Amino acid sequence: MRYHPIAADQTDRAAEYHAAGPVPAVSAAEYRAELQARQYRPEWTWFAEDEDGEFLARAVWWGRADSAYPVALDCLHVRDGAGEPAALAAELLAAGHAAFAEAGAERPPLYNILALPGDWHERPDVVAAVEWRVEAARKAGLTEENERLRLEWTAGSPVPEATGRLVFTEADDEAFLEVFRRIAVGSLDVNTRRELAAMDAERQAREDMAFYLDAPGERSWWRLAHLPDGTLAGMAIPSATPYHRNVGYLGVVPEQRGRGLIDEVLGEITRVHAAAGAERITATTDTVNVPMAAAFTRAGYRVTERRVILEAPRPA
Repeated sequence: MRYHPIAADQTDRAAEYHAAGPVPAVSAAEYRAELQARQYRPEWTWFAEDEDGEFLARAVWWGRADSAYPVALDCLHVRDGAGEPAALAAELLAAGHAAFAEAGAERPPLYNILALPGDWHERPDVVAAVEWRVEAARKAGLTEENERLRLEWTAGSPVPEATGRLVFTEADDEAFLEVFRRIAVGSLDVNTRRELAAMDAERQAREDMAFYLDAPGERSWWRLAHLPDGTLAGMAIPSATPYHRNVGYLGVVPEQRGRGLIDEVLGEITRVHAAAGAERITATTDTVNVPMAAAFTRAGYRVTERRVILEAPRPA
């Protein structure tokens, strides 16, 4: 078996690769569009090829147009009858990870098992398809697992009205950095808790802030949230992906939690995007973060899919 990225003249073959099963695959049209946008690339599209030249498994990694390395694995499929899928897929992922590390990537890309239906845990065919992918990812070093909801607000849905309970203002980077540090304390977000277990609060705050500064959204959208008397309450970071306006980052400082202020913060983000004419606002939250999921529901967001995310442990 040979594991390798495709050549530049093999993109049509990569796009047309037949991928059956209950976990959705990247379609030929989607693959070509992302390739055109440089978010898929030949060197990020890997195959397991047998001695007869047949492609038995495909792994498609995604990155931003200006990324030096891929950010996430979007699609992983093994052809029916090709053997034990977890073992074959694990070898394919390991080969890709090794190549990315040799090129300078500090960590392997995470793996998003995308577009899972809301009831996937009750569907044996989907459970089996997810299980071998999780096993493959773990064998390839992606040992941390989380499940998240993808939600969206669409034009025509009610826009939460400002109540006056919070005042939203601009601030400089140092002020936001301090609020990143404070909001992380006691957070229910799985990724934040893992980061704080692997690094100090200062580094964690700086890395989170750097991520949102690098996102497609505008820095000018960011707002701190205060009570009318000037007491800090939290922050709202409307952001964007390469595809849609996005909720980004939001939170309430520990001493102000439990008062329903997260609804006010989320409402501000929604208003910013809606006022700009957004047709769709996307968001994600962990399935275990029940209060945040409930806030999205109250604000008119609906769950569109579930995702299982696997990634490598963070270096200390």
